[in-house]
Amino acid sequence: MPTDFPKTTSTAFTDTDQTTAAKASSDWRNADPENNGFYPLIEGKDAFGARLLLMDRAERSIDAQYFLMKPDDAGLVFAHTMMEAADRGVRVRFLIDDIFTTVKDRALIYLNEHPNIEVRVFNPISRKGIWALNYLANFSRANRRMHNKSFTIDNQLSIVGGRNIAVEYFQLDSSGEFIDFDVIAAGPIVRDISDSFDAYWNHELAVPMNAFYESVDPGEQAQFRQEIERRMEESGHTVYGDAVNKVMMQQRLNGIADPFIADARAIIDDPQKLMKKVSEEQKVVTNEIAAALDKAEQEILIYTPYFIPRRKGMELVEKIRAKGVRIVVVTNSLATNNHTSVHSAYASYRKRLLAAGVELWEARVDAAGQVQEDGTKSPENLTLHTKGIMIDRRFSFVGSLNLDPRSFDLNSEMGVMIDSDEMAAVLADRVTKRLPEMAYKLHLNDDNKITWHAIIEGRQVIETKDPLTSGWKRFQAWFLKILPEGQL
Repeated sequence: MPTDFPKTTSTAFTDTDQTTAAKASSDWRNADPENNGFYPLIEGKDAFGARLLLMDRAERSIDAQYFLMKPDDAGLVFAHTMMEAADRGVRVRFLIDDIFTTVKDRALIYLNEHPNIEVRVFNPISRKGIWALNYLANFSRANRRMHNKSFTIDNQLSIVGGRNIAVEYFQLDSSGEFIDFDVIAAGPIVRDISDSFDAYWNHELAVPMNAFYESVDPGEQAQFRQEIERRMEESGHTVYGDAVNKVMMQQRLNGIADPFIADARAIIDDPQKLMKKVSEEQKVVTNEIAAALDKAEQEILIYTPYFIPRRKGMELVEKIRAKGVRIVVVTNSLATNNHTSVHSAYASYRKRLLAAGVELWEARVDAAGQVQEDGTKSPENLTLHTKGIMIDRRFSFVGSLNLDPRSFDLNSEMGVMIDSDEMAAVLADRVTKRLPEMAYKLHLNDDNKITWHAIIEGRQVIETKDPLTSGWKRFQAWFLKILPEGQL
């Protein structure tokens, strides 16, 4: 990996107080420079539309940091809108982790060739030889990934949450959807997010795309731009229109809808976490979330796609429950989990969690195809990807953190902790309202066996095995218990 490849240090612009984004930020915060304003992005198309509209309104800079991007309609429209901003003179810095991004190097190179766009790949695997062998040869480093997701324009408005850039995160894939959550942030917290972006952007593991090629044929570059324009004509414009024309999104960005005004703080791992085995004190996000949970007095609501508490986590759960605090955990079922090995590790904790009095819910795969609140029909396959925690209906954590060993110990993570009774109440009510129709509630029967309970089409349904899974699937989950939890 060419970590010594020459690159220029750059930082977020600080002279952006006269931009359109700055005015919007001030309006959302009631012109109080100490306030932060937040808009929840619950629906996928709203979340995509927010990113596109913000890029359209950017005047000085776009800073985008993501774990993965795919060359699908979402990736196409995102890249096209980014290039259009760059055409206007906007400086674009795009930082992408290398491990699961499926956009080919050539496409990233062509983006990088735009005079106002710079692409850097975080913690790249060598392009020489066989990829799998290169990964294994550098396993201790390559196994640690930048899982952060942030998007900032003009150092004034940011989007933080769990979504990557792919159709399944934005209600653009009729066959499947990752249910996820973001927030738009305005105020002093944006500077903290920008500072974090700069730290990762200038880190030695952030390698410029220039390191992976020597030159680009101008004709090939022109063809790339033409191909994007052609694909935009075929499908991209429809995707763009569907996203940016959502009524809610237009209202919020035009200042019609009221934001949540709140104190907040950014909680972000240092990129050094990815360099070597770190001390417990260096696990910033993990430690701060644990401390916040420990202070709960009444209720904790947790949304997480992957839940492996391990010994320390279970001890914390039991300690909190001993104080009489209600704990609700919503996670994937075996049928909805996209990582069977992770579900296998989680399943070994279910009985202990239930015995401690945790209210445990697992997403229903048969909830797919239901009509949503906005009148649209959900895709045929759903996977819970939301990373959210609400404490005492006051504090809300939104970010990239999964509650599993990989997020705790290996990957870098980030998020925001928002202190708002109003926002937490809205989010908590939404969670609890939809749970009976979207998830199974788990119980321990008198024989210490787990049962799954749901109301389906008006009738009580009780399952005695992981619902809607085959014997083969359940065998896989059982067998994969042999894998070490620390690598899941």
